Amino acid sequence: MVIAHLIGGLGNQMFQYAAARALSSAKKETLLLDTSSFASYTLHQGFELSKLFAGEICIARDTDVKHVLGWQTAPRIRNYLHRPKLAWLRKASLIIEPSFHYWSGLQRAPDDCYLMGYWQSERYFFDVAEEVRKDFTFKLDMSPQNIETADKIRNTNAVSLHVRRGDYVNNSVYATCTRDYYRTAILHLSKHVNAPTFFVFSDDIDWVKNNLDIDFPLHYVNHNKGSESYNDMRLMSMCQHNIIANSSFSWWGAWLNPSADKVVVAPKKWFINNTNVNDLFPSAWVTL
Repeated sequence: MVIAHLIGGLGNQMFQYAAARALSSAKKETLLLDTSSFASYTLHQGFELSKLFAGEICIARDTDVKHVLGWQTAPRIRNYLHRPKLAWLRKASLIIEPSFHYWSGLQRAPDDCYLMGYWQSERYFFDVAEEVRKDFTFKLDMSPQNIETADKIRNTNAVSLHVRRGDYVNNSVYATCTRDYYRTAILHLSKHVNAPTFFVFSDDIDWVKNNLDIDFPLHYVNHNKGSESYNDMRLMSMCQHNIIANSSFSWWGAWLNPSADKVVVAPKKWFINNTNVNDLFPSAWVTL
């Protein structure tokens, strides 16, 4: 069996699932998700995949994890073994992501394995992309307000623009996308997309209004809060084109966009430091 350790917000959960989905498919092994860490996780909306998506989700039991990891099952031991210098102590079945870059070593995992990491690259699941898209089909009904917004999106040449500030402002890890990034992205879209209509998704609409001059038809979308936040990703995916933030949430909104002619613009700078994020973006996306 292939067991994926899940943690983080919705976008992170989707990356973790997709990488494990591809590995389990290649090995023809059962895919299980270890969601036990959400018992003490207070950020975002907790574990969301089974609630939101149509794909079959199977949760790992404690006995499943113990079967694969043995004495390394305890979370405190696994966390301790995260240290690179202790890699020699890990069982072959405990697969810990070594870096942010795509790592081909994942393909050499044993049939029974436990994955820990974020696996943020399409390269991990490119071979099963269509299956992943089907698994990530939203299954819940939309509210009347979201139905109205979706109708506007379908009837225009819609461009989603995601501005994430909130927890990113003064963050010690993630950069905050600048005005220059968004202005350059908007200019790029205006040169490549005929008669665009922008749909702005943000946790700080006032910042957008005060800092970005968008001389095109414009709609602000900020009504999806709390447990309804996932609907922003859903609506982003319905747009024909996307300008994303350095956020796995809007990354998935753009990736799930089925348009064959989509233009997707992403920021080159994802983190405060100079981490190389080239493996994060599909080759057709534009980075600015």
